[in-house]
Amino acid sequence: MTASPVLPGRASKDADKYLLPGEDVVLATRRHWAVLLEPTLKVLPAFVVGGVLFLLDPDNPVTSVVGLVVLLGSLVYYALRVGEWWMRHFIVTRRRVLLTSGVIVRTVTLLPLRRITDLTWEETFFGQILGYGSFRFESAGQDQALRHLTFMPDAKKVYREVSGLLFSADWGGAAGGDDEGNPDPPPPPSARYDTAPIPPLPPAP
Repeated sequence: MTASPVLPGRASKDADKYLLPGEDVVLATRRHWAVLLEPTLKVLPAFVVGGVLFLLDPDNPVTSVVGLVVLLGSLVYYALRVGEWWMRHFIVTRRRVLLTSGVIVRTVTLLPLRRITDLTWEETFFGQILGYGSFRFESAGQDQALRHLTFMPDAKKVYREVSGLLFSADWGGAAGGDDEGNPDPPPPPSARYDTAPIPPLPPAP
């Protein structure tokens, strides 16, 4: 049995808040920083245009106000995307996987390991270069937030950890117990029927 990993501050708070007492954390990670490339490419042109309008003619209130609004809007949008990346964590315990997300409103999605029927690991060309991958969890055909996880860092390690929990008895038997990690109850005692002959009654005095 491996020791529980040292969790980053936000993941540690989520683990303390959402996990059951004594539930061991095997893995906790946020998405790869490459997930911020798309919002960066979207915000950068708007930020440049806003800056140009704001500084083009300081004496013109129209262009200055429009430029300021574009600047602030792009900064707010980017701050929300960075905040979502910072607050979003994928947590794996010996019984379930959890996805915590949300900046203002926190959302927790969980999937018991015993309900996972298939696990697919994908790495694109850029994912192999930058070091991220995607996972697909199949769970009895259910469509949920944990079905497709993108931009997972060190995807090979994550795949091995989750696969070990799913298929190796050395990890504590994820297939056994209930969804909350409690062991299966012992089977009820079987009914016993005594087929020995009934002893005769003692003779009357």
